[in-house]
Amino acid sequence: MHRLSVVIITLNEEENIGRCIDSVIPVADEILVVDSYSTDRTEEICREKGARFMQHIFEDYVSQHIFADRHATHDMILSLDADEALSIELSQAIIEMKAGAMSDGYYMNRKTNYCGKWISHSGWYPDRKLRLYNRRKGSWEGLKIHERFILHRGASSGTLKGDILHYSYGSVSSHISQAEKFTTITAQVAYEKGKKAGLLMIAIKPFFKFLRDYFMKMGFLDGYYGFVICRISAFATFLKYVKLRELKRKGIAKSS
Repeated sequence: MHRLSVVIITLNEEENIGRCIDSVIPVADEILVVDSYSTDRTEEICREKGARFMQHIFEDYVSQHIFADRHATHDMILSLDADEALSIELSQAIIEMKAGAMSDGYYMNRKTNYCGKWISHSGWYPDRKLRLYNRRKGSWEGLKIHERFILHRGASSGTLKGDILHYSYGSVSSHISQAEKFTTITAQVAYEKGKKAGLLMIAIKPFFKFLRDYFMKMGFLDGYYGFVICRISAFATFLKYVKLRELKRKGIAKSS
């Protein structure tokens, strides 16, 4: 039987962490929570449920994942966010995987709960993720957001049945606030890479983003919230390019 460490990164996750830990107890040989100095009941809940709890100053997501993986007991790691949990089907698939031959990494789908509704389309599902891996067979990569674990060339991989259940936004307003925050970061990353944002791009990109997610990705099948998600996603695309254009303008003004 292979042994598995479940690693969870947290900051003020008292509303989510208990559900996450409960879902991984059947598959975990160790549950390690690396916390960025929460001020709510996150630590208390983790310790009550038997998780190993550590604190580490947050610099960026990649650095935090690297720190967490380094302190896990076992090489095989399942990485989850606090607002995620394992479906029963995925939990059973991991148990079966542990008992047999093991690949270096495993992909699984993530399904998002948005304002109480499970989203099955809208460009949000299936949201394929590599979340179970041998830490010696790859590395965390990424910039300020969108971090991910990348397997080394030649490493073996497989796919597990079932879903990571993602309990994301409890309200539309929280989604809009997150879009505002993330587009500031993504615009800054794009600016640092030297990317440009012309007026034509600002006009066209959001339009095609909505068409793709709502029609090609069948967001209309998700009903009202499918429409909301696709509209906010398109608006986020608009914000990203507008903010990038503003950064470019300010950069030119400073250099002149």
